[in-house]
Amino acid sequence: MAGAVAVSSGKPGKRYNAKVTGYVWFLCLIGGSGGLLLGYDNGVIGGVTSMRDFQSKFFRDVYVAETGGYVVADPVKAAYCKYNNQVLQLVVSSLYISALFSGLVASKFARLYGRKPVNIVAGAFFIIGAAILAGAVDVAMLVVGRVLLGVGVGFCSLVMPMYNAEVAPPHLRGGMNILFQWFVTFGILCAGLINYGCSFINGWGWRLALGLSAVPGFIVFLGGLVMPESPTSLIERGHYEKARRVLTRIRGTSDIEEELEDMAEAARVSNLAPHPMRNLFKSQYRPQLVISLMFMMFQQFTGINAIIFYAPVLFNSIGSGHTAALLNTVIIGAVNVLATVVAIVVVDRLGRKFLLIAGVIQMVIAEIVVGVTLKYEFVKYQGSLPSPPSIGILVCICVFIAGFAWSWGPIGWLYPTEIQPLEVRAAACSFNVAMNMLFTFVIGQCFVTMLCSMQWGVFLFFAGMCVLMGLWAAFLLPETKGVEIEAVFRLFQNHWFWSKIPAVKNMSHVASLPHTTVEVPYGPKGVESPNMVGTGAVHGPTATR
Repeated sequence: MAGAVAVSSGKPGKRYNAKVTGYVWFLCLIGGSGGLLLGYDNGVIGGVTSMRDFQSKFFRDVYVAETGGYVVADPVKAAYCKYNNQVLQLVVSSLYISALFSGLVASKFARLYGRKPVNIVAGAFFIIGAAILAGAVDVAMLVVGRVLLGVGVGFCSLVMPMYNAEVAPPHLRGGMNILFQWFVTFGILCAGLINYGCSFINGWGWRLALGLSAVPGFIVFLGGLVMPESPTSLIERGHYEKARRVLTRIRGTSDIEEELEDMAEAARVSNLAPHPMRNLFKSQYRPQLVISLMFMMFQQFTGINAIIFYAPVLFNSIGSGHTAALLNTVIIGAVNVLATVVAIVVVDRLGRKFLLIAGVIQMVIAEIVVGVTLKYEFVKYQGSLPSPPSIGILVCICVFIAGFAWSWGPIGWLYPTEIQPLEVRAAACSFNVAMNMLFTFVIGQCFVTMLCSMQWGVFLFFAGMCVLMGLWAAFLLPETKGVEIEAVFRLFQNHWFWSKIPAVKNMSHVASLPHTTVEVPYGPKGVESPNMVGTGAVHGPTATR
């Protein structure tokens, strides 16, 4: 599932003298609400494309196939291929190619201008895109609306979890990261409920479902107006005293000097690397880069977004009525929300690798059962399954969704973030978002065609990919549970495979940074000055490396 990443500041594992205030929960709920943008859009589009009024207006051939207007020689193949339309798939997936590019530039804008204005702009793009979709009269307007939504999604997917990580107390930072993912699943559930309700509105129900995308956009927009800039962002841009005031209010205490100094040190180290995206591709960071890329690919090739995007289409194809198909999607969304809570509770107790491997086993069993059931039952009933096997498939898909939601869903974002060295972490997070959107685009553009050509075999294909990713996780991923982020690089130095890369074996905590004397514009002794912002001017203590 498309999701988001968080960048920690300060020193993980430290317990500062800070209160968990109602204000910090309020801010983290605002940050988490950005997940509604991504979740609602992931969930709403599949339901809308299955609505007859929408099909009749934009995709006449799909509508005719859905209503039985064609005489077919092979009803089984026809059932699998009802929605095999490249333009329809482009409407679904265009958002993600837009989010890919906006995700790449989001970290640059957030660093230059702060998190707050980027959130406001993200909400505005989503509101405009929703308005265009609700008023669409042709396919071009649908694509333009989806592209604008993609800009908002790309910005939010990077910046809002980053904001949560920067304002949350350090000991709650991991849970706050997964909180964003929970909001994604909640947005999917909301979309399923709205699709179900709008299916009873003839003529314009699809417009209402798409137009309601503006609601999470307004939430993000208004949240951006009321939330303060994050202390980390203020320090990065030279506003040390303002950061002190904001952090004091967030923590509910004036005893914030130690945490503030750690934030200043994190910002100092981060800013010593002048070209973080370029540094990301250096050999000493190759394990982290490869793991991040593979995580983003494997996360999508579980088949999760194929099911989330096209669940109503899938259930229509196997013989469920239109209303029943949308109701099944609501059930799947509810399972998704509840199972994500499991990850929040147990990820720091059981470890990342345990959940990843156990989730793979659960997903493989479910997908094999679905594929085999379709192989034999679909032919038996000539492309339209009766209730018992349809219910069995729904149960198996729920088992699959649960397996993903407490393993590869949230951990697929948490793990690639926490293995990154500090000096390239922001660039790596931007890269992760972009790669996730790239592979989401690929699945969104290809799944219906795969379903048509591979039929029941598409589920065995995804099951096979799950087996590969389980083996990959078992043998190539170091366990990061309980390891401070600054020390994660040592896991790679001691790993049986990654340690064979010479640059990895010799890397240090800040391996890519020049060994030189650097004058730092951050810290309690610094003086806030306009010249500090983005210039590296000297206003504080020096650090010799």
